[in-house]
This record gives sequence, structure tokens and C-alpha cells, in this order.
Amino acid sequence: MILDVLGNAPMYYGLNGGFAKAFEFLSRGDLGELELGKHEIDGDRVFAVVDEAQGRSKEGALMETHRKYIDVQLILEGTDEMGWKPISQCTQPADEYNAEGDAQMFADAPDVWTPVQAGMFAIFFPEDAHLPLVSDGRIRKVIAKVAVDQSV
Repeated sequence: MILDVLGNAPMYYGLNGGFAKAFEFLSRGDLGELELGKHEIDGDRVFAVVDEAQGRSKEGALMETHRKYIDVQLILEGTDEMGWKPISQCTQPADEYNAEGDAQMFADAPDVWTPVQAGMFAIFFPEDAHLPLVSDGRIRKVIAKVAVDQSV
């Protein structure tokens, strides 16, 4: 997991061939005006999802993991208190891996909670179980999905 601000995004371009395109999209000045839903950036290699939701409580919420995509979650409005735990230490799967949705849920409790405020982003790799959308308010964010394998 990485937590940072957009001004430092170029430091991470070398981690994956799709990061430069993802961060270019996330740096657009009109993100707050984009419609909710999926926005294509580079086919299946890089795309973004604009999401807005009322935050949820920590109790009963499940952690999620992804195998094919890296999440770059940029908070636009509100504060998203995100939970994190290494997938290698998750022992309570709540379901089987869903290849179509690229997700598996876990009932484990996060090891760390961190408030991610507007203007900050968190990067979650396949090795990171994460629990987003924890807040007592409304959250608007953009999630750039960057394929681990950029040859897809």
C-alpha cells in the first residue's frame, strides 16, 4: 500500500507501465464533474471508476483483494478511513475469488486504519487486502484500475 498526494505521483510511474496514464487522468481538473461509473483510459489496461457513496461503519465490513488490477483510489470529497492488511496474513475468506469481478472478500480485521482525505490517494496492489468506504459522511472518489499485466 502507498499513501500520498497527487503532486508526488511521478515518483510511482516506474512501478507499472500504466501508472503514468492513470495519474494523468487523476490529475484532470474536471474530475468532480465526471459522471459516476466507468471511464476508459487505455482499454482494459487502465480505466477509472467514479464512485460516490455514504460511508459505512467498520463493523461487519469485508476486506477486498484484487489479482488482475492495482487500485489507485483518489479521494475527491470527504474522508475515507481505509483499512489495510497484507493478503498473506488474511485467513478468513468470505467467498471464492471472482475472476469476472476481479475480487475476493475476507472477513479479517485490518491491521492498520488510515484516514485518506480529499486530494490524497492510496495504491493497493494484489498483495494488499483493503477495506475502503469507512466514514460517517459522504465520499466521492475516483478509482483508477491499472492492470498488473500491461500486455492485456
